Formats: sequence, structure tokens, C-alpha cells
Amino acid sequence: MSKTALIVIDMINTYDHKDADRLIRSAEPVVPVLTDLLRRARGRGVPVIYVNDNFGEWRSHHGELLERALATPNAHLVEPVKPDADSLFVLKARHSIFFETPLHYLLQQQGIDRLVLAGQVTEQCVLYSALDAHIRHFEVIVPHDAVAHIHEDLAQAALRMMERNMGARVCGSRELWV
Repeated sequence: MSKTALIVIDMINTYDHKDADRLIRSAEPVVPVLTDLLRRARGRGVPVIYVNDNFGEWRSHHGELLERALATPNAHLVEPVKPDADSLFVLKARHSIFFETPLHYLLQQQGIDRLVLAGQVTEQCVLYSALDAHIRHFEVIVPHDAVAHIHEDLAQAALRMMERNMGARVCGSRELWV
């Protein structure tokens, strides 16, 4: 029997980078969708794991990253989707959630073999994470309305690649945990 985890990618964010304006426009409609997805997953006892960029702050821990993100003008994008007391948190340094992180070990220890990938950026971190999950033999689900992008055309291509090349199930978030 498959066990699923919801993976929230890079949503603890200060939005202080060159493509921030584009990402913010995409993230704004995603936040309420992701908030609902988190509520439904938690209500069903689905493990929620945040995997987040550390923004080069190697001395920071997830609480410091959250505090920094909540102290920005874009805190409205972070507050609704912030981790709760039961959430797990993994810091990453690069695009993939697996690259030099303990995530694969954590998932194995929890008996998880299906990943729902949500967050940002569809054409970057979500895509690379889906590929790395696929080559590690995880089943991958990507709710297309729970991922934000910088470039819409690339995001659409990334979703097609995940579905076609990696066997990911691309669906609406309302299809999960209803």
C-alpha cells in the first residue's frame, strides 16, 4: 500500500530576487490553493514536508528563514502556508529537493513512496525535483494549480515533461484528499 507525503517546495521565501515580480504574480493565486491542499492533507494525516532553499544562509535554521520571510512586504504569501508544529523541514542548497539533502533517507524511514509536489518554481525546482523523485522510483503527483512559475510557457512545458517523461500525474488540487 502506498504512503503519500505532501512536499512544499520553496514557499518560505523573501521574494527578494530578480524574477520576484513575475513569481509573486504567479504565487498569489497559488497560495489559497496550497493553503486548502495543506488543510486537507493534514486533516487526513498525510505527512507534510517543507523543502526549502536556504538562500545561502548556512548558519540559519528553518525558524530563522521563516521569521525573515514573514518580516518582508510579501509575508502574505508565506503566512498562510507556513509549517505547523507537525511539519517536517529540510533545507536545500540547489534546485532539487534531493540534491545533497537527507530527504531520500527521511522518506524511506517513513515508508513514503508517493510524493505530491507543490510550491515554486514549476519550471525549475519542481521540475528538477520531479525528475529526481522519478529516478528514485517515487510516484509523483503535481497539482498544476498548486505550483507557481516565473515563465508561464516554460511552466506549461515543464508540466508536460513531468507527465510524459517522468510518468507524473498532473492534476488539479481538488482531485487530492477530497
